[in-house]
Amino acid sequence: MKHIGNIQPAPGSRTRKKRVGRGAGSGHGGTSTRGHKGHQSRSNFSQSPGFEGGQMPLTRRVPKFGFTNINRIEHHEVNVAQLQQLATEGKLANGVVTNEILYKLGVVRKRSMPVKVLGNGEISVALQVTVDKISASAKAKIESAGGVVTLNG
Repeated sequence: MKHIGNIQPAPGSRTRKKRVGRGAGSGHGGTSTRGHKGHQSRSNFSQSPGFEGGQMPLTRRVPKFGFTNINRIEHHEVNVAQLQQLATEGKLANGVVTNEILYKLGVVRKRSMPVKVLGNGEISVALQVTVDKISASAKAKIESAGGVVTLNG
């Protein structure tokens, strides 16, 4: 049986967050959930990401090693087997393969990255392949299937 003391709002109807800094009746009065004193209680408080309360931060505790080459050029890798699959599905018009076509078909994710064709798999379709780089085995397989390979640049 419902009593006036048991009345609650319908589930999901109260979604507003508690308002901080709105006096003693708000349930968050006085210090407005900030605690007493210290830099975190002040206005304009900001803390750099990774700050651990004066403890030596994780990024400085962990040893650094290795080398990162800033001149490294990453390539999208496309295998000969993928080109064969695209050709059998009829997605390659006139057997032409370029970076732009591979991007439009969703094989390559970034338009700006260069493409390299690798020799994993077999190919039996003659294709005109124009990419940035190609492995020797991939070039041999494409040309033995009657295709033509040209490099960009």
